[in-house]
Amino acid sequence: MTTLEIKNIVKFDLSFIIHHMAKRSLLLILLVCSSGILLAQPVPAEVENIPQLMTFGPKAEKSWGDDLYPQIFFFFVPENYKGSVFIRVFDPDTGGQMDEIDGLWDTKCTFSVYGGNGAYSNPEARETEPKGNYRSGNLLASKTFAADPRYDMKWYTFGPFNPTEGEHTDEFSGGYIFKVICEGIAGDDGNAYRYFMSTSGKENKPIEGGNAFAYRYCFRLFDDPKEVSHIYPFIDDRVISVRMSNFDWDDDGVIRVVSVGRQGQIFQVSGDNEWKSAEFKILPEEKNTSLDFQFIKRRSPIVKDNNVVINVKNQYGENLRFFTVPIGGVPKYKYSISGSKKE
Repeated sequence: MTTLEIKNIVKFDLSFIIHHMAKRSLLLILLVCSSGILLAQPVPAEVENIPQLMTFGPKAEKSWGDDLYPQIFFFFVPENYKGSVFIRVFDPDTGGQMDEIDGLWDTKCTFSVYGGNGAYSNPEARETEPKGNYRSGNLLASKTFAADPRYDMKWYTFGPFNPTEGEHTDEFSGGYIFKVICEGIAGDDGNAYRYFMSTSGKENKPIEGGNAFAYRYCFRLFDDPKEVSHIYPFIDDRVISVRMSNFDWDDDGVIRVVSVGRQGQIFQVSGDNEWKSAEFKILPEEKNTSLDFQFIKRRSPIVKDNNVVINVKNQYGENLRFFTVPIGGVPKYKYSISGSKKE
């Protein structure tokens, strides 16, 4: 593999890694990322093992698992990609077998795609409690869905978009970012859905080197307690400690954190309609890697249709990004790092 090929694969987050890491460590990251795992753009990604994203109508009880009713995702397109970009939504309507009803189907959700200046760079678009101008940037496409069998368990496609219609950024060593907002605008039901960023409007074909991320994740857990879901916040070298907050977990098990230096630290989850937070220090070897937050359900009694919210902040209160495909791959605990064993 040539240097140029490796650069294209890891381009989305190379700039600040180069700035902060020694050449030997950087080479290790490049080799890990060149494995090909970064080629998929389903959201949630396969390695997250999350069945659906969730957004409720604004009249829904928060105890159903959504404390706010817009959910924001960002899709990154590498600068070397020159083809068309399509944002595809699976099951965008609220009224079918994946969705969650409260009485009668009366919920409407609007899906909107934004690009241009401010779509990503506006700080209000990156808050965990969207307010103000979180719809910043140029509105490229939008559609509102209610209960409609034409879209139930089917894909709806936004696009095509030229990559340059996204917001150009130097933060990811050059590339373009599109923002997608799903917002409940009426009703009290839950909309379950998934995304895919594709090179095709008719099928799911990944953009090489692309990725997606969010700062706040509202999603559904599996009913099966054997299924473990994951999210992967990236820890840069400024992070000294993190605070993980979770909402409405219904006391459904525990959260375990695994990293290259952490074998499996356990945190309790929140109860019904409440927030719970846990803070922990970042180990030196965890810097410039991803953490693996594992959501482990209790065996009995089984909690069904459990919708939850999570966010992670650093010691400055800044929100950390969850990349759907973790930078550097899924972190694995190393029994020996730099010759010393971690407890």
